[in-house]
This record gives sequence, structure tokens and C-alpha cells, in this order.
Amino acid sequence: MPPADIKSLSAASQTSGDLAAARRVLDYAGEAMTALGVALDGQFTRAVDALLAVKGRVIVSGMGKSGLVGRKIAATFASTGTPAQFVHPAEASHGDLGAVTRQDALLMLSWRGESAELSDLITYAKRFHIPLIGVASNPASTLLQAADVTLLLPQVREACPMGLAPTTSTTLMLVLGDALAVALMERRGFSADQYRDFHPGGSLGRALIRVSDLMHGADDLPLADEGASLRQAMTAMEKCHFGCVGLVDKTGALVGIITDGDLRRNWDRDLRASKAADVMTYNPKVARTDQLAAEALAFMNEKKITQLFVLDPKDKSKKPVGILHIHDCLRAGLQ
Repeated sequence: MPPADIKSLSAASQTSGDLAAARRVLDYAGEAMTALGVALDGQFTRAVDALLAVKGRVIVSGMGKSGLVGRKIAATFASTGTPAQFVHPAEASHGDLGAVTRQDALLMLSWRGESAELSDLITYAKRFHIPLIGVASNPASTLLQAADVTLLLPQVREACPMGLAPTTSTTLMLVLGDALAVALMERRGFSADQYRDFHPGGSLGRALIRVSDLMHGADDLPLADEGASLRQAMTAMEKCHFGCVGLVDKTGALVGIITDGDLRRNWDRDLRASKAADVMTYNPKVARTDQLAAEALAFMNEKKITQLFVLDPKDKSKKPVGILHIHDCLRAGLQ
């Protein structure tokens, strides 16, 4: 067989082997998560109850790969409304036990439940009556025997060819941590606005910015009475530099708008004789205070306008409470 054909056959064989390994990992993980879903019982609810009752923080701990998973779980808790901190069990034995208070609860992870480094944390929790939630696969293990709430992981096959390296087992711990975080979010009624408060940076934060976060308030509004002269309306427009002026009725409700474009289209009018109502656009497009700023920006782009007066949906008077300019959205990083 020519060398080129041998090389091609070897590459194809390698690809086949790689894909087989990848699919084995995924298959084992899928089987394990299905087994975990079946195994969950009232202990899961007890764990959620215990975590909700915490007046301090949830202290997450684990050794080795379990500890790395624990760090992620603690980060997920903290970002979704449950104050949490990871404490390394070995460091805990050398002073970091001081980070654990009687107001806290412990969530400890160990596949076999026998990690020696966990012993001081377990002892400390029992001594000071700190709620202990144990996550392990062996119900007779030291960790689960000491735990106030036990989350038993099903026995699963590791995807490692030797069956030794933590693969499927750590995936299970990670998924269980996410399940706890989501259940806690739902119990707390954790809102999108709260999520945004914890994620002010990056695309997540920008996606959740509301119109009320970017708009200019009532003190900056360019407004004139609907019965005003065109000259008076232009004076109000010039003072605020938004390129528009809103016209309001006697109750303060927004009834129309005049923009730079409206003035250009009526440039030959006699300013002394014209009324603002002669050139204004009635029933102008508006934004809501609770509207996503990205949605308002998309609307402005679609309608080819550069500003929107803002109304409070809870106020039926239709009095404008702010104004949003397209530049405000762009400065906030919205696109």
C-alpha cells in the first residue's frame, strides 16, 4: 500500500478513536445525570431549605477535583442571590476555619466521602452546630454519616479508560450544584434586575439594562405647552440639546413632538405666526421605564429616529418622566 494511503488510513483511524472516546464521555455523563434525576428525593428539598435559612453564607468545600467543582458552585451561588464562598479544606486546618461562622452552612463535596482533609471542617461544623450538607456517593462514608442533610450521588462509571480519573463523577457534582442554585433562585424569586445587579459587566449586564437606567430625568426634559408658539417650542428645544421638544396638554400628558426634521420640513414658516401644534407629530412613539434599553434601541433603529420620550407604565396620566437618546444606548455599549 502506498505511504500516502497508509497515512490517510491512520488519520481516519485516529479520528474514529477520538470520536469514540468523546462519545463515551458524553454517553456516561448522560447515563449518570439520568440516574441522578431518578435518585433525587426529599433530601434535595431539605438541602434547599437549609441553604435558604442561612443568615450568613454558604461555605463550599472539597478536595482535589471536587474542590474545583466546589469553586464553581460557590461562584454560581454568589451570582444568583445566595452569598457563598469556597474554603479549601487543607487551608481551613491552618487558619481558614476562621472564615466559617455559626451563621453559615457548609456544603461539602467528596466522591467517596472519605477525604482526610475534610475531617477538621466536619469536626468544626459539629462542634458549633453549623448545618452540614454532604455530597458523596457512599452512604456509609464519614462525610455522609456526619452530614445533617445527605445528597447521595449514584454510583457511575468514570469515562477514563482506566476508570480512575474523575470525569463522570465531577460532572454529576457540577450538575447537582447547578440544580441547587436554580432551585434557590426560584424559591427566592430571583429577578432579571437582581441578576443584572450582580453582572454589571460584559454582554450579560448590557443585555439587562433598562430604559430607566439610561434615560435623562424629568429635570432635563425639553417640554412646551401644546398651545405655545413655534418660536417658544424652538427655544425649549435649544435649551436641552436633544434635537426635539415634547408638547404637553394642560394635565402634563404628552400629546406630540417636534424634531429637528420637522423644523427642516417647515423652514419657510413664519415663526411669529406659527403655532407649535401646526408642525408637531401627534401621538409620538415612546419608551417605557421598565423596557429593556436594547429593545428601545432596536425600535429607534427600525423607525429611524434618535430619541424617545419615556413614560412610566404604572402612571396612567401619560406624563413624560424622561427622555432616551440613541447616543445614551451607544455609550452604554448597546448595539
